[in-house]
Amino acid sequence: MIPVGYMAKRIDQTPDWLKAQQVIDVYSVSSCVNEDFADYIDYWEHNGYWLFDSPGAIEKVAREKSISLEGTKLFYYEAHELEFDGETWNPYSSEPSIPTNVDPPKLKHLEGFDVVTFQAHNHPECSPLSCNGLAENIQTNAHCLLESFDKAESSLNNGKFVKCEAGPYRIFAVYSVDWP
Repeated sequence: MIPVGYMAKRIDQTPDWLKAQQVIDVYSVSSCVNEDFADYIDYWEHNGYWLFDSPGAIEKVAREKSISLEGTKLFYYEAHELEFDGETWNPYSSEPSIPTNVDPPKLKHLEGFDVVTFQAHNHPECSPLSCNGLAENIQTNAHCLLESFDKAESSLNNGKFVKCEAGPYRIFAVYSVDWP
């Protein structure tokens, strides 16, 4: 797993349309169900994985753009080195024109694993477990995440994500971290 960055998110209870009884809230990497702290891409402070290198980088954007971080939860992400195109696993990397220097947290709590689409090959687009309701048929934890990397990998290899969103798919470890 490679360190890919941080994001502050607004976490709400499970949407009514998601009929996965085990899910109480959604910690997905994408912003379809749980919003990022801002529509941040236009500020060009993100790294080459389209996340942030540190909590301080998020705080800087919020301060400069008068965006409240109140009520947000901070996440740190690591990603599998390969992405799955539906048939094969292939390497990918950060956008080379955007500096990337992720500062991993000293303390982190693993919440689970998300499978995320990257059709445009830049920012996280869709987390089918929540966005497409796959958590109704694939067992997840209370945060709509898979319990292990092996479960995420085998679910992709066994076609459980076929026909939900265009890939490729990347596996993310989702960690909660405290604001500094």
